[in-house]
Order: sequence, then C-alpha cells, then structure tokens
Amino acid sequence: MKNIAVYTLGFLFLALSFSPTHSAEKAEVDAKNLFEKKCSGCHSLDRSKSKKKTMNEWKTTVMRMMNVRGAPGTEEEAKIIIDYLSKNYGK
Repeated sequence: MKNIAVYTLGFLFLALSFSPTHSAEKAEVDAKNLFEKKCSGCHSLDRSKSKKKTMNEWKTTVMRMMNVRGAPGTEEEAKIIIDYLSKNYGK
C-alpha cells in the first residue's frame, strides 16, 4: 500500500513538472535540429530558409529530396520537417 502511494506521488510530480509549453518548445527545437541535420548534408540551410512555400509545396519539395535525390530520413521525420518549414517559412 505504501509503495502505491510513493509511485502515485512520483508519477504526479513527474507529470506536473512537464508543462505543455515546455513540451511544445522542445518539439520546436527538435524539429529545427532535425531539419538542420537532414537538409544541411546536401545544401546550405540558407537555401531552404530563403524560400516561402505553402505546406503542399514544402511537402512536394521534401518528398522530392527524399524519393528522388536520396535524402536520408523516415516518413515521420519528413512530416516533422514539412510542419517545421511550413510554420517557419510558409506563405
């Protein structure tokens, strides 16, 4: 019984220590890092950052880079990068 109370308190402490804002900020940093890591292998990041595209245009570009040009990454990583580019360099 005492163990259950300790585990419950520990879980509540962990749950409350991670706010949604912190998670959103971390996700944004992770998306930026993923974009920088995956895209800088073939071209400068300024090339991508200088463009303004719709989400569909970014999707077309990212998928072309992966499927035609051989850029490394998974479909989940592509989605994260597309979302990041659309949010930060969208029109």
